Amino acid sequence: MAVATYDAIVVGAGHNGLETAAYLQRAGLSTLVIERRHEEGGGVNTEEAVLPGFRHNMHASYMEFFDIIPMIPDFDLEDCGLRSLTPENQCGIAFSDGRPPIVLHRNDRYELDHASIAQYSKADADTWIEIKKRTFDFGDMIAIGIYNPPNPATQGMQGQLLEGMFGDMGVRAHYSTKTPKTVIDELYESAEMRTLLYRTSVEFGVPLDQTGSGGHIFTSIPWQVGRWRMALGGTHTLAKAMMQACYREGVELLENTMVDKIIVEDGRAAGVVTRHGEFRANKVIACNADVRQVLVDMVGPDNLDPLIYKRAKDFRYGPSGVLATPALCIYDPPAYKSARWDPDIDKCFYTVVGYDQPEDVARYVRDAHAGHLPEPAAGTWVNTLWDPSQAPPGRHAATGWFFFPMASYFTAEEWAAIRVEYMEEFLLRWGDFAPNMNHDNVIAMKLYTPDLMERKNLMWEGDCLLGEMAVDQTGANRPFPEVADYRLTIDGLYNCGPSGYPGGGVHAAPGYNAYKVIAQDLGLPAPGPEGRAY
Repeated sequence: MAVATYDAIVVGAGHNGLETAAYLQRAGLSTLVIERRHEEGGGVNTEEAVLPGFRHNMHASYMEFFDIIPMIPDFDLEDCGLRSLTPENQCGIAFSDGRPPIVLHRNDRYELDHASIAQYSKADADTWIEIKKRTFDFGDMIAIGIYNPPNPATQGMQGQLLEGMFGDMGVRAHYSTKTPKTVIDELYESAEMRTLLYRTSVEFGVPLDQTGSGGHIFTSIPWQVGRWRMALGGTHTLAKAMMQACYREGVELLENTMVDKIIVEDGRAAGVVTRHGEFRANKVIACNADVRQVLVDMVGPDNLDPLIYKRAKDFRYGPSGVLATPALCIYDPPAYKSARWDPDIDKCFYTVVGYDQPEDVARYVRDAHAGHLPEPAAGTWVNTLWDPSQAPPGRHAATGWFFFPMASYFTAEEWAAIRVEYMEEFLLRWGDFAPNMNHDNVIAMKLYTPDLMERKNLMWEGDCLLGEMAVDQTGANRPFPEVADYRLTIDGLYNCGPSGYPGGGVHAAPGYNAYKVIAQDLGLPAPGPEGRAY
């Protein structure tokens, strides 16, 4: 039986893998994508997980990088069916006692942020608006930073950047060494603003107590809140558009096929072994799967330097990105007590529910990271407020994110019980903030827990970031220094997945950067138009 041969094979059809495949095929390399599941997209995934007609985003929900993702214009993904919307009311927090909410708005309505925050502190409102104004045009800088391979020489420059942008506000370079919690506490005096920003920081995968991450409170968080987009029809439409772009270029996709082994011949990646046969690669194998799975399970110790094998085995997952996703089918959207002060809270894209004080968030996160189930609280989305197509007429689909202990902390039986009991507790807690959120309003609900994420998407420990975003596993240290340039120490083998720099998230940077490195090695065309800095 003849063995199928391609110039390039991409292992995994997550959005990063699809991106790498599209650029490789466009550059003239015959490219095959092999996906273990029945559909493409990985964590960019929308399902009718509870009842037919109700669509829930099971992982990614907000799209903050749509303005800068290179593949969107490079392959005209809108022509491939991608549609998106930027909700006016971006981010808010309600309170159980019905006191005024804080609502942060789209960038063209940012002046409304000031009035909302000033209900509690004019100083906080002034600070937020001043920082936000200075980050309006930060997108090009972020793009240059994440859509290029990491540069160890610039690893310590964040402090200089902060001082250059915010020095007149009393910010010095040492702020980059602080924790996000410390920076929030020093910048903002009101408990309400701190509570919202504590949770927002965690939402971005930046642990509150992680030293060296405080700069995000000045840069990425103010830049991102205000430009969050939702993909109409669900986030999976991004993956569908990317796949259509791949098909248009000539990429082949093989689904329901698990790669068991990467063939290494004479020190070069030469092909893959699957349960459906062997496939050969003349030039490139790029892996969207995480680095430990690739190097430990698919390549194995016989083909690796012992240090590289040990590094891959030691790569860590969780606890900061470990999620559980509640999915509810409801009659009416939440009606918050706090809406009597500002009805915009009832039509927020992302709403924080379950916390009344900043200490509630800190305790919640620390409990989850320590392996304890936290008191029920969440960041929530009711996407049908903006996109009615995601539920039957007159109905709504609600979802959210819980931060949970890692999958290995509980047995399968314990997780099964948690899926029932925790949802009941959360619904009771949600009702404290929005009294109509009760069983009379809920048609059906389910909880998607870290153990299910691990089994379904191979997100080890339920870590949606596919690798702990600790200081020693970020920047030029991701996943570890010897392979941070996306080259996996075997000729022709590359990492194009989120275990590489800059990490998880729907920015598609690992897939883009991997292609740039491959193009450099093989003399292929640059991915974008001439003169683009990334």
